[in-house]
Amino acid sequence: MMLKKIKRILPFTLFLIITPLLVLGPILTVNAAAGVAYIVLDQTNQVIRGFGAASVWCGALSDQYMDTIYKAQGLSINRCRIAPNDNWKSGNYSAWADELSNAKKAVARGAIVFATPWTPPAYMKTNKNTVGGSLSTSYYAEYAQYLKAFADYFKNNGVPLHAISIQNEPDWDPDYEGCTWTAEQFRAFIKSNGSVISSSTRLMMPESLNFNHAMSDPTLNDSTAASLVSIIGGHLYGGGLADYPLAKSKGKELWMTEHLINDQSLTACLTTAKEIHDCMTTANFNAYVWWWIISDANGLYNKSGQVQKRGYVLGQFAKFVRNGYYRVNATSNPTTNIYVSAYKGDGKAVIVAINSGNSAVNQSFAIQNGSVTSVAPFVTSASDNIAARSNLNVSGGQFTASLPAQSVTTFIGGIGGNPGPTPTPTPAPTPTPSPSGGCNGNSSSSSSSSSSSTSGCGN
Repeated sequence: MMLKKIKRILPFTLFLIITPLLVLGPILTVNAAAGVAYIVLDQTNQVIRGFGAASVWCGALSDQYMDTIYKAQGLSINRCRIAPNDNWKSGNYSAWADELSNAKKAVARGAIVFATPWTPPAYMKTNKNTVGGSLSTSYYAEYAQYLKAFADYFKNNGVPLHAISIQNEPDWDPDYEGCTWTAEQFRAFIKSNGSVISSSTRLMMPESLNFNHAMSDPTLNDSTAASLVSIIGGHLYGGGLADYPLAKSKGKELWMTEHLINDQSLTACLTTAKEIHDCMTTANFNAYVWWWIISDANGLYNKSGQVQKRGYVLGQFAKFVRNGYYRVNATSNPTTNIYVSAYKGDGKAVIVAINSGNSAVNQSFAIQNGSVTSVAPFVTSASDNIAARSNLNVSGGQFTASLPAQSVTTFIGGIGGNPGPTPTPTPAPTPTPSPSGGCNGNSSSSSSSSSSSTSGCGN
């Protein structure tokens, strides 16, 4: 009898359960996470030097610009240009004055600075022109002294460089300032003259177009030359996002020193966030440096003085993952469209979670091998810019958070009783006009809206 009753009421019960789901299903905006993101605090990976952008060809930037970039957004690296200077031997350094001003302001706001030349002075080159050509072998020693003079000029004016590069994109021959090098020329130059530069600051090379390992392998395989190099830098135009075991085995840091996408949409900014994630977790890079601070097409500011979303996306990493922190193991892709990386330093755990999807996701996190009792979330999304949210309690090492659609959320918590941060809002900057003579806002090597195979410049 009971079985007959069950059979009679079962269809009606299923109707009551299924009908609301059919009605409500399409309007739900939160998807349950398919997997937990595990954060393993005692499994450390590479040291992080920071995240930054280039003031190259942007003129002398105002305090307001620098406050936004290096304080509100928290960037921690400034890349500056070594302008070709024919008068350097006479002590005339006026060609380098704007970048000295920018570097001073960046350092005053907690950043480190490195410098890159697009070309040596024309008189040192095979074609006697700042466009095209190569460095004449007869000027190798003088070019080393030239780079040292730039480093000393900055140091004597209160800005010790973190590093100096030998050449921007040596494997690219553009129609603007440039200078081509071969891998063997790098090895020979560094072996014979690198000590002149490394006596003043760290030496970086080769900053190739697509992080081409073949450009630096000969130098790394020469024990004398390798001992003079501290950083292997490279760009991501057309490829290059990969680990570099040889460089790591030689004790070299790996820096991604330039990339751009000529697209300021939120979707493109989330693509940059995923690229940073991959640079940290797949390629094990120590630093990530975006291209221009000012540009309509790809800058952190546009030329009307309006802050662009990408600067806040960068800030979700830069403001909280500081120089000297370490990346720790984390579940990189716990569910569809969710990407997680984690870091520790200064007694804090930092978790950066990207949601590239169009729906919010309730994501669970489990922190292992380290005690964290609460985390402070900060969010950048379509409507928020590093916006503070209420603290979340961590119970038994676990917490769950809603990750808004198309967003980056950073969670900060104290480890082992250290206090986490008190959430404070990020102030909105006041738009200001671009400095005179600022960046032109385009990739000069192509009119394409994508940077997948082209290099940025600033002529």
